[in-house]
Amino acid sequence: MLDLVIRGGTIVDGSGSPGYSGDVGVKDGRIAAIGDVADASRSEIDASGRVVCPGFVDPHTHYDAQLFWDPAASPSNLHGVTTVIGGNCGFTLAPLSPGDAPYLQRMMAKVEGMPLSALESGLDWSWRTFADYLARLDGNLGVNAGFLVGHCAIRRAVMGSDATGNEADPGQLEAMKAVLAEGIAAGGLGFSTSLSYTHNDGDGAPVASRFASNDEVVALCSVVAEHEGTTLEYVTDGCMQGFTDEELDLMVAMSRAARRPLNWNVLTIDSADPDRYRAQLGASVRAAEHGARVVALTMPVLVGMNMSFLNYCALNMLPDWGEVLGLPVPERMARLADPQTRAHLAERAASPDAGVFSRLTGWGGYRIGDTFSSANDGLSGRTVADIAAERGTSHFDTLVDVVLADELRTVLWPAPTDDDDESWRLRAEAWQSEHTLLGGSDAGAHLDRMCGAPYTTAFLGDCLRGRRLASLEAAVHMLTDAPARLFGLRERGRIKQGWHADLVVFDPAAIDSGAMRMVEDLPGGSARLFADAVGVHHVLVNGQPIVSGGRATDSRPGTLLRSGRDTDTVLVG
Repeated sequence: MLDLVIRGGTIVDGSGSPGYSGDVGVKDGRIAAIGDVADASRSEIDASGRVVCPGFVDPHTHYDAQLFWDPAASPSNLHGVTTVIGGNCGFTLAPLSPGDAPYLQRMMAKVEGMPLSALESGLDWSWRTFADYLARLDGNLGVNAGFLVGHCAIRRAVMGSDATGNEADPGQLEAMKAVLAEGIAAGGLGFSTSLSYTHNDGDGAPVASRFASNDEVVALCSVVAEHEGTTLEYVTDGCMQGFTDEELDLMVAMSRAARRPLNWNVLTIDSADPDRYRAQLGASVRAAEHGARVVALTMPVLVGMNMSFLNYCALNMLPDWGEVLGLPVPERMARLADPQTRAHLAERAASPDAGVFSRLTGWGGYRIGDTFSSANDGLSGRTVADIAAERGTSHFDTLVDVVLADELRTVLWPAPTDDDDESWRLRAEAWQSEHTLLGGSDAGAHLDRMCGAPYTTAFLGDCLRGRRLASLEAAVHMLTDAPARLFGLRERGRIKQGWHADLVVFDPAAIDSGAMRMVEDLPGGSARLFADAVGVHHVLVNGQPIVSGGRATDSRPGTLLRSGRDTDTVLVG
């Protein structure tokens, strides 16, 4: 007898092949039968009029901390995600030396926008090795989760405070290689690092990995080659601004040393600067010519985010903005009130140095959120352009005047400048490349600023009822089998007999993401942005329901994915 049969749905199996009507039978966490399943079962799901597809794989999350207080990985679970990859950008919570928890807490609060209070009260920080960290999660997961081993934690564990500001000596490098090898042997999926100017620690200093020499980075990648089922992840300045020749050479050297694919985050596509994205994809072509593989992660939706001039956010990344927005509030307000400072900030934001952050400069499209002064009464929900027309002031001056009246507390909702038809045409073109992969949600990070987890349902809704830039079958393939194959996830990513029963049942006429809203459910009383799913009726992980009737269950059937045991090797060269 089967445990479950999903009857009468349209099966879109993840391969990209046309969907077909049929049943899916599940037994002992595996797909036991597909097609016309006559076997009796303990339970059934009527999937008439609905699509049955593999669970979605999110290749770039930062659920490393949240899974301790939220094993369900919400809201990703509601949006059909059954497997998440963490430990990205060189940021992991292990290895951890005694006394270093406050440093890692403040670093993660800064670089990944995780509330410090949640990090301090939601975890006990009692692990030391990467093996200890994984053991704490194993057996208490609602989704499947695998983790890369992060460069910053390795450096800090070996070099202590010297990890910031110094290159490693030969002895320290050998010790780091040993720590990485131990982490991967314990189940780490590979190695991640950051050399990006956007990443600073809680003290405002560059994160530890940014002080590594290229030789150090390549030496650590060589460790990955010694272990089955591993991969690489990398972020650098060129991910935002366009790669230099040195960055290209390093990515090639990293992939070749590891003999594994390297993915980087995140490729943004803007019709105002098409040469940049094409040159970034050219890095993958060049890598292939040199026996390496470089894959760009790119998001298929524009993730809404809120910002303010009070708290650290993406606006700080605009050239010369960080030094102004980093000032104490009274000094910051004085500088923002100065016409020369305003003119300089506006000019620098529009300069080529802004790179991908130039998409934040559509000042007139900013929508005002919460306000906090009588001077701003009635502005919530209005666009800056509308207010500027009423006042007879420029868009940028209007925006700054509004936030100054609120002592910088105004909540702002930017409208990206790259939401035009040509940008979307270029995105659809890029999705067809073998050198791209959908992902980059940052789920579990930047909790009060953005909510990238719903990209799966938003993308499917757009493909079915919106721009229709990809077929249903192609879209499902991009969300399931494609990431599963890049990471070598064993017997996941397709509806195939004998494979793990990670499955989603959704209504194609309704699937979408709900509106973002703030919820106060984090440890320490902090709030986060959250979005419900629309049209997702059932989500199964290893044959057990984690979403039933559109609601999350308390089931914890997820597997802690360990390299070599749960992943196959994807060789390069």
